Amino acid sequence: MQSESESKPVIPQHDWGFEGPVNVLVLGARGGVGEAFCKALLGTEQVMRVLQTSRDLAWCDGTPDDSREMRVPLDLTSDSSLQAFQDRLRSEDVPLHLIVNCTGILHGEGLRPERSWAQIERSAMQHAFDVHATGLALVFQITIDFVPRTERSVFASLSARIGSIDDNRLGGWFSYRASKAAQNMILKTASIEAARRWPKMTVVALHPGTVHSNLSAPFSKNLPPDRVFTPEQSVQHLRKVIAGLTPQQSGSFWAWDGSPISW
Repeated sequence: MQSESESKPVIPQHDWGFEGPVNVLVLGARGGVGEAFCKALLGTEQVMRVLQTSRDLAWCDGTPDDSREMRVPLDLTSDSSLQAFQDRLRSEDVPLHLIVNCTGILHGEGLRPERSWAQIERSAMQHAFDVHATGLALVFQITIDFVPRTERSVFASLSARIGSIDDNRLGGWFSYRASKAAQNMILKTASIEAARRWPKMTVVALHPGTVHSNLSAPFSKNLPPDRVFTPEQSVQHLRKVIAGLTPQQSGSFWAWDGSPISW
């Protein structure tokens, strides 16, 4: 009988599952997980270019530490920002083999997860959908034209287990749950259309686990330490998941440990 270590493929550290040079786009590069993704990718010699987006204009205007980095302003809720982002990609004309969406919003000014339907507000729910669903759909529409059709490619978006309709046991968090569920449907639908012209592309939703970050800080402080990852730990888990993905798994939802999540 094979041991667990013998039955699973061993993926070398820093391997992302690509054979040749790789260009990557990380959306939301200033967040905890987004920044950790960029650092891990830049630690891979195979990675030629890492395009990083943020709403932080001052950071985008700064000088990157690595010549392979390129910083691009992007606000998913702004049509003019999305257009400028598309124009920038056209001017750079870089093929994108891996696209990782790390953008997300859970709380902020005027926005808190609802404990009950009595707390639902139109503006807060619309904002969650603008970031998690509509913004993602428009980014996919833009970036798909830069994905090579004859090479392996992956479009991975950080969703959340809480966005699984089947896994909803506690209720609450209406805006976050619903907008993440909408994101999942967008990814599933996009995967079907993409398969017709990008047969080597894999489109997936990924659950990074609970991660130490500004997003999760108000809600993770009472969790046991072994249930909360550092951004670096989460990215190393997700790297292994990404490295093992195949086009046959396009349109699916995966947890950080490589286990499937039902929609």
